[in-house]
Amino acid sequence: MRRDDISLYLGAADRARLETVLTDRNTPRKVVWRAEIILATADGYGTNEIMRRARTSKPTVWRWQTRYLDEGVAGLLRDKTRPSRVPPLPMETRLMVIAKTVQEAPPNATHWSRSMMAEAVGISPSSVGRIWAEAGLKPHVSRGFKVSNDPLFEEKVTEIVGLYLNPPDRAVVLCVDEKSQIQALDRTQPGLPLKKGRAATMTHDYKRHGTTTLFAALDVKSGLVIGDCMPRHRAREFLTFLRRIDRAVRKPRDIHLVLDNYATHKTPEVQAWLEKHPRFKLHFTPTSASWLNLVERFFAEITVKRIRKGSYTSVSDLEDAIYDYLAQHNIRPKPFVWTKSADDILTRERRALDALDGIRGNR
Repeated sequence: MRRDDISLYLGAADRARLETVLTDRNTPRKVVWRAEIILATADGYGTNEIMRRARTSKPTVWRWQTRYLDEGVAGLLRDKTRPSRVPPLPMETRLMVIAKTVQEAPPNATHWSRSMMAEAVGISPSSVGRIWAEAGLKPHVSRGFKVSNDPLFEEKVTEIVGLYLNPPDRAVVLCVDEKSQIQALDRTQPGLPLKKGRAATMTHDYKRHGTTTLFAALDVKSGLVIGDCMPRHRAREFLTFLRRIDRAVRKPRDIHLVLDNYATHKTPEVQAWLEKHPRFKLHFTPTSASWLNLVERFFAEITVKRIRKGSYTSVSDLEDAIYDYLAQHNIRPKPFVWTKSADDILTRERRALDALDGIRGNR
């Protein structure tokens, strides 16, 4: 291959722009040597000298000289796209992958993997991954759900959400529940601390030192939590906790309790005590709808922040940690703000029931 050296005229504006490209340290290296090729050509250097300066080959020098003559500086700053040597997958294949993913299950598994789908359709696993990404499909991910079958679901949701969004005057709304069977786990060996490039470690095995139950009442308005640890969660312990609430909330304010349908909350002993304390008004969540009780959000936080990664040598050690967390929380309490209206919840519930009815009808 042979070509005579060419000469080109470089205007003041183009020269200034290319010199700026050279001095900008954020410029990609490949763009820098393209600018060097054009500047050296305009300065009258031959091809061999330009090759030495730009440290590139003769065809490359010629290519970018031609590109500048055709497109100017803009042609040097971008790469020309090249068509892929691999032909795109037919739309029929893409639709087949999507249909099999959402409508079928593999013969020996509960869900498709990229390799299984690739073998079934006759394409590469990476192609399957791209199709799933474009369609927003994640067969390996599932989300748990439970639709309540409580016949009074609508009435209970409207009542409880009304307490959250429009609490009654001169009354306290408390979300009450028990977090039972909290284990005092002691790791068999000390873990390594967190450091740059390495997560903290903890042994997978542990020693059990017993359990405790945390009774908690979350004030919806202030975020304060009344809490007490007890060895069990029977009606006897629940009555003890109700007395604790009765002492903590000034009279004669009414106390609205949001709680679940656990049998302990409805025993004759509890009913008799409530009759003697008429300021307590109970509101039960629908069955299979514990998410409606805001104290569950507090339980999630104390589990993640204080209990799960802790190491406790005894139940007393565990309870001290829980009481310390409660004390710290109540110094600067932050309420959990309920945002969904009852109509929003009921609309989603009806949509879920309609979808389930449709699935049952197709079986």
